[in-house]
Amino acid sequence: MLFLDKLSILAKKAEHENKAFFKNIRPGKANELDKIFHLKNTEVFSHTDCLECAHCCKTLGPRLSERDIRQLSKALNIKASKFEEQYLRIDEDGDYVFKTMPCPFLGSDNYCSVYKYRPKACSDYPHTHQPEILRKSKITIKNSFTCPAVYEIIEEVKKSWK
Repeated sequence: MLFLDKLSILAKKAEHENKAFFKNIRPGKANELDKIFHLKNTEVFSHTDCLECAHCCKTLGPRLSERDIRQLSKALNIKASKFEEQYLRIDEDGDYVFKTMPCPFLGSDNYCSVYKYRPKACSDYPHTHQPEILRKSKITIKNSFTCPAVYEIIEEVKKSWK
């Protein structure tokens, strides 16, 4: 796994090349790109221990849906209004996000105390296992600045692309 202190430098250096890579992929090749991305995602995450890093939980604030709020408040056995008051704020886009970062549910051991009930944005992150990667290229490139695995996946995909 890449060291976090070098990740932003490496991701910044690769940003232009990554944008060009995605831009040059024809829409007709999107399914092929998905297959390679999913293969590389599986390979990279087979040797990646997210608990060693947890950089996403320390730096990114997920958007919480009403469903997320209901689920988390129920799991914590508090009313949704109390959960919102205690943990959330409304950001500049009008979305609910955590008041503080790192995530208030991230333990010192990098374990999530609400893992089973975590927001959808958390369970979906870093999106490299999902379909339609080509349509998600901007967020994928952005995530390469935060997640060493995403950076590595993109690099491996570029090497494998025909």
